[in-house]
Amino acid sequence: MQNDFNHNILEETAHRPWPMPDSPWLMTQTWHDLLFAHWPVDAAALRPLVPAPFELDLFEGHAWVAVVPFHMTNVAPRGVPALPWLSAFPELNVRTYVRMNGRGGVYFFSLDATNPIAVGVARTLVHLPYFTATIKVEEKDGWIDYRSIRSPDGAEFAGRYRPAGLAKPPVPGSLEHFLTERYCLFTVNDAGRPFSLDIHHPPWPLQRAEAEITVNTVADAAGIRLPSVAPLLHFSKRQDMVAWMLKSEPS
Repeated sequence: MQNDFNHNILEETAHRPWPMPDSPWLMTQTWHDLLFAHWPVDAAALRPLVPAPFELDLFEGHAWVAVVPFHMTNVAPRGVPALPWLSAFPELNVRTYVRMNGRGGVYFFSLDATNPIAVGVARTLVHLPYFTATIKVEEKDGWIDYRSIRSPDGAEFAGRYRPAGLAKPPVPGSLEHFLTERYCLFTVNDAGRPFSLDIHHPPWPLQRAEAEITVNTVADAAGIRLPSVAPLLHFSKRQDMVAWMLKSEPS
């Protein structure tokens, strides 16, 4: 269990696309050994899978879908100590990029995690499509071995990945910047009402990555057909972040 959250990130704000919210942030998380595996997808095929209030955010005419495995520590409300049995667990998500009311953010098709309490809280309070999964993460000879099997439907991801270059922030205007520098997420409740949740973190310390993915059905479970091309791969060793309260979006 780690209790080394870097609060100095709150002073690093020049890179943000909009100011941090005036209200107090509510939660910390630290993300470790994260892989961004991105595929370009046809926007017309993706459009029916994204709630109507959100506009697809495209880069040079393409929509993008990512499968993102990592593990977390320091998952705790503000002012509450991180607890070993609640605050550290792996997660795997499937995401794309959307816009609403002049802001670009992340839309999640699924988020798999091993912690059933976190899954229940996130589904109930934040309206995110979290699922309980069995996930095993190991570091072997410089590779991150990662396997996730979702409990409800058996959707699976298995493979290994590692960094393959120096860490540096993405260049503004680049595809890497478009795909990673996102400071809010969007979601809808059961009635289809749109919400957003602001986050803050420093610029991503991105490295080129190598990956050997042997099983990947988590996008299929969301109705997404990934193209038969090699994904665009990036690795990040660590990212500290804070999050604010979910808020309703005018539509």
